[in-house]
Amino acid sequence: MTRSLRNLESGALAVGGAILSGVLQVLVFPRWSLAWLAPFCLVPLLLAVKEQRARDRWLLGWLAGCVFFAGTCYWIYPVMRDYASISPPIAAFLFVLFFLVKGVQCGAFALLGGPLLQRAWAIPGLAALWVALEGSHQYVFFTWTLLGNAAVELPLSHIARLAPWTGVYGPSLVFALANAVVAVAFVRKSPKPLIALVPILGLLAVPSLPSDGEAEHTARLVQPNVHPDVVRAGWVQEHGTDHLSRMLQISRAPSGERRPLLLVWPEYPVSAYYFDDAAARAYFERVAVESGSAFIFNTISFVDGDRSQPRNSSVTLGRDGGLLADYSKVNLVPFGEFVPWPFHYFVTKITLQAGMFRPGEVISTASIDGHGVGTFICYESVFGGFVREFTAAGAQLLVNISNDSWYGRSAAREQHLLIARMRAIENDRWILRATNDGITAAISPAGRVVSQLPSYVQDYIDVPFGFRSTTTAFVRHGEWLWWVCLLAAGVQVSYPRVVGNRASKRQRGKGRLRTVRRPQ
Repeated sequence: MTRSLRNLESGALAVGGAILSGVLQVLVFPRWSLAWLAPFCLVPLLLAVKEQRARDRWLLGWLAGCVFFAGTCYWIYPVMRDYASISPPIAAFLFVLFFLVKGVQCGAFALLGGPLLQRAWAIPGLAALWVALEGSHQYVFFTWTLLGNAAVELPLSHIARLAPWTGVYGPSLVFALANAVVAVAFVRKSPKPLIALVPILGLLAVPSLPSDGEAEHTARLVQPNVHPDVVRAGWVQEHGTDHLSRMLQISRAPSGERRPLLLVWPEYPVSAYYFDDAAARAYFERVAVESGSAFIFNTISFVDGDRSQPRNSSVTLGRDGGLLADYSKVNLVPFGEFVPWPFHYFVTKITLQAGMFRPGEVISTASIDGHGVGTFICYESVFGGFVREFTAAGAQLLVNISNDSWYGRSAAREQHLLIARMRAIENDRWILRATNDGITAAISPAGRVVSQLPSYVQDYIDVPFGFRSTTTAFVRHGEWLWWVCLLAAGVQVSYPRVVGNRASKRQRGKGRLRTVRRPQ
């Protein structure tokens, strides 16, 4: 066999390994939900880069990352095509651009992780590097499913037990560590690296996830099932009036029944203007009074009344219709609620409200019967470090209102629910999740879906929940583990360069000493 042919075969195997690693990561999450693949999904990539040059390591990792984001977030293309007024060719171009950009972190992991495979600290080093780069997604354009979210769906909850202490990064670290152990064992052709799995047994000593506790209260979650196509086609007054009458009807507690403590409407494409429309405000007050419940709903507000500066907001009313709290969404969806520069020259956003949305600036909670309630909106559920701020501000219950109808019948809605379940575990809080057409559900502090409505129906569900006052380590200290991994990754990346520079200086010094002549 010629050298060129061996190189071709080796290159093909490396490319295949990178693609396989990307595919395995896709399979970890909904709609496949093969969470047991999480401890092994990075192994093919690590084996593929073990003897590659720096440029090839980068390309292989980038390829794996592109496959993962294209396969997991495939729903982005139809969203742009159908709801952002983008022609199919341009939508396809933007989607390709999306996963090419999002593959960068995985490329960096392969580039920097390849040389680590031969080092003494390979296993913890690779795990820390993965978590450091994974956490950086929240600061680069878009973030979604992190590897640690897979712990929610494992039959055994031992890995998820870390989340109240470390956030999602603890489970991510464990999965990355397992991948590194297997890869290093293959590279060194020895079972000795498997000893590094022993510390994972320490998870048995981590306190179990909390029980659901006393779910002494009831909330009514309403699912309107209004498809955005209907609104875009023309939400005529007659249709809108019938819809609002129906929403009022299903929000009332039947005569003689105990009224829920809380009524939650979701974010959905029927724009409401509580602060700027007297008729709308009167309607919402009527809903609160006739339901006999504290009432959370979505509205459009405006910065200083300027209609060119809308905000995506939530409002909480008391049983008497009085305003308890309002909150404006801080973390906006790229291309959903605003269009980043320079794309606004040829792309419009998918939401129906005119103008570019403006982000909110502060966290707020409502007090209902002396209990704090925090409401975060849709995409904000992906930011664990942000959601914890509601709990830190005194929220004893978390509410997530969302409109996932933009995703169609894709896996995005199941992925979104999975992410929300991790937030419940991190914060040790019930999360009541009301959506436009699914998935509307009550999530216990252990991340379990306790009650759920079928998708694509207009209905309501009365769900149990409880207020909790415990404060987890993650709520107190935030994303501390990510910062530790980021520091560790920085040290191990810079260490060889520092050592090499010192060695080079010593070598140059020795050379100068050898050229010095003794005086005659």
